[in-house]
Amino acid sequence: MSGGLLVAGTTSDAGKSVLTAGICRWLHRRGVKVAPFKAQNMSNNSAVVLDAGGRAGEIGRAQAMQAAACGLTPEVRFNPVLLKPGSDHSSQVVVLGEAVTTVSAANYRSLRSRLADTVFGALAELRAEYDVVVCEGAGSPAEINLRPGDFVNMGLARAAHLPTIVVGDIDRGGVFAALFGTVALLSPEDQALIAGFVINKFRGDLGLLRPGLDMLASATGRPTYGVLPWHRDLWLDAEDSLAYGQVLGRPASPRGTEWLRVAAVRLPRISNATDVEALATEPGVQVRLTVEPAEIAGADLVVLPGSKSTVADLAWLRETGLADAVLAHAAAGKPLLGVCGGFQMLSRVIHDEVESGRGSVPGLGLLPIEITFAARKTLARPAGTAFGSVPVAGYEIHHGYVSRGEAAPLLTHADGRGEGAAAGNVFGTHWHGAFECDEFRRRFLAESARLAGRHGFTVAPDTSFAAARERGLDLLGDLVEEHLDTDALWRLIEAGPTPGLPFIPPGAPG
Repeated sequence: MSGGLLVAGTTSDAGKSVLTAGICRWLHRRGVKVAPFKAQNMSNNSAVVLDAGGRAGEIGRAQAMQAAACGLTPEVRFNPVLLKPGSDHSSQVVVLGEAVTTVSAANYRSLRSRLADTVFGALAELRAEYDVVVCEGAGSPAEINLRPGDFVNMGLARAAHLPTIVVGDIDRGGVFAALFGTVALLSPEDQALIAGFVINKFRGDLGLLRPGLDMLASATGRPTYGVLPWHRDLWLDAEDSLAYGQVLGRPASPRGTEWLRVAAVRLPRISNATDVEALATEPGVQVRLTVEPAEIAGADLVVLPGSKSTVADLAWLRETGLADAVLAHAAAGKPLLGVCGGFQMLSRVIHDEVESGRGSVPGLGLLPIEITFAARKTLARPAGTAFGSVPVAGYEIHHGYVSRGEAAPLLTHADGRGEGAAAGNVFGTHWHGAFECDEFRRRFLAESARLAGRHGFTVAPDTSFAAARERGLDLLGDLVEEHLDTDALWRLIEAGPTPGLPFIPPGAPG
């Protein structure tokens, strides 16, 4: 059996995904054959991967990023269960890449034992094939209401005998209480697998933090393997950080005399919002996630991203006044882009008996197309051209399709079929990831600047999104090497759980 490790966290967004990716990149650079694993992810940011036979499946986008950190092509076993929330009360369940059902939180419990068998089987296969499998937990292992039937955190660690480290976000405050409390709320059997801690997003003088680390070690009998600094360049593929009003990334100064301002609407059920990250890598392009009509009015380019619940999010656009702002933006002749669910919202009519069950609902009417929802989800990795001969590729994840259309296509499939729509200053496509294609992104931004009247904006000729992603992964590997005790971490991975760790009362509530 190979070496293994579980990276758990005190909370969601504590840093599990980036720490897992950083450990994976560190091991990969050492020549270790390493793979990532997340038993269950809850996210609407997903990626489409292909198996050896060409079958398409979905996994969490964070696991696709972690696979890249390992130098691997992503596959469905890296994230065997994906939950895609469609509302506050229900989620679509994707198992080994395929959507199998939609459940509420209550009836999901009945699936757990079947899903656990799938998860444990996938992990066992990976551990037989790789030197090391680095597993990422979900939420917190101290969610004591969810411990029975858990196969994601300590349930996974117990089943696979995985040593576990717990990462805490010091930027939120209370990190020592969160780390201590996480251990102290676990059963003796679970506590025996918690080997130590990592502190994330630290700013300031490490000397001032050191006494706290020593006291934590004294109180728990477990070391802190290191303290990762806060770093503003870690923003690509962030799983949980798409906050309202946030400017993405670190916008570089424009190559010309003017900025291009992009407003991406932060839909309530936003899906694959990472599409706009590629735009944010360009010098002179400022991308802001917003829910404010005023920011739509002030933008040059407006983007409606994907949605897990198109009809519900379209209703929200209308209720908040954002739909009026989007319509005014388009009426002014400025560029508007819809991706997947956002593209569907731009149609004349949406016929949906599948996702929302609402039947025929009027769209925003900005593209001369109609959308119909099919029961079977489209999953694909298409490629083709745009703007004549510019190469473009992406991935598709959607139930809705264009059932009637009069607009010119935005893209052309390799087999000659049209995809998406373009009508004057309004554009739409079902293809996620298209803007990661450098030449296509540049041409689209140049056209957007022309439509917006930003004649002083100049597209940089040398921006590479793939290189930017690799720099981010290398940065994660560098941070792990520089700030963690990697010798101790390797011993833990190689030897397994640390024997003789003390029990911290009170333990799991009875």
